[in-house]
Amino acid sequence: MIGVTSGMAQTPQTPPALFDRALLHARQRRALAQGPESFLLDRVAEDISDRLAAVMREFHAAADLWTPGEGLTGLRGRLPSVQRIALDAAGSETLPVLPESLDLVVSALALQFVNDLPGVLAQVRRALKPDGLLLAAMIGGDSLTELRQAFAAAEAECEGGVSPRVAPFADLRDIGALLQRAGFALPVTDVDRVVVRYGDAFTLMQDLRRMGAANVLIERRRTPSRRATLLRMAEIYAERFADADGRIRATFDIIWLSGWAPDASQQQPLKPGSAKASLAEAVKKAGEI
Repeated sequence: MIGVTSGMAQTPQTPPALFDRALLHARQRRALAQGPESFLLDRVAEDISDRLAAVMREFHAAADLWTPGEGLTGLRGRLPSVQRIALDAAGSETLPVLPESLDLVVSALALQFVNDLPGVLAQVRRALKPDGLLLAAMIGGDSLTELRQAFAAAEAECEGGVSPRVAPFADLRDIGALLQRAGFALPVTDVDRVVVRYGDAFTLMQDLRRMGAANVLIERRRTPSRRATLLRMAEIYAERFADADGRIRATFDIIWLSGWAPDASQQQPLKPGSAKASLAEAVKKAGEI
């Protein structure tokens, strides 16, 4: 069972909150009760299983961090002892884990809604034993760029201003830098772009609600959207992002991140000046061939 820490170190400066994580918790629970849309989560869960299969070691103390829905239930065959850290009703970002108590942390489609991602990654790093692994997937990059552009154009045209509709997403380079900042060794990031086609923008928005991923920005508009704005948004979406058959495209960039808690057994970079071969000599010899 995962222990509860006391007196966990806080980050020196708390970043401004972007997300209402209590609302996120409520919407995820409602989506689960109404019947969730899980095609993205299913894809990520399968990929996590494949990526773990390529790691030639066993994990005996694993945790699933904030994965929505039923969590990564498909991993139980490989990780029978995996513990789930569920998002609580208050949306707390303090992890209930002891230092160096885990050898694996996995997370699927959850970290994009974290207010203090550097702080959470630092907590995960402290929770991992030496040579422990973090493997996570989060929405990022250009995800939902079509919806963002269509809403911005419609609101500018119909209402004379733009309100926050789609969350800002981190890009691949940002995530790699955050892994290094948190102290992970051998950090790796890559992106899986998924383009989903829909009959119209409203069907896409319904799927986002069924994922529990509708707008939870703190600065979101608190009044219902105007019907005219929504209809114009759907028109602009279809005008700009439809294929020849009339179906629209929606982009989801799934950013994968992994890193290891440092350990003496891991590969280490060579010290500057310790190379036994000269780069200049290698270039010279190549030119003589």
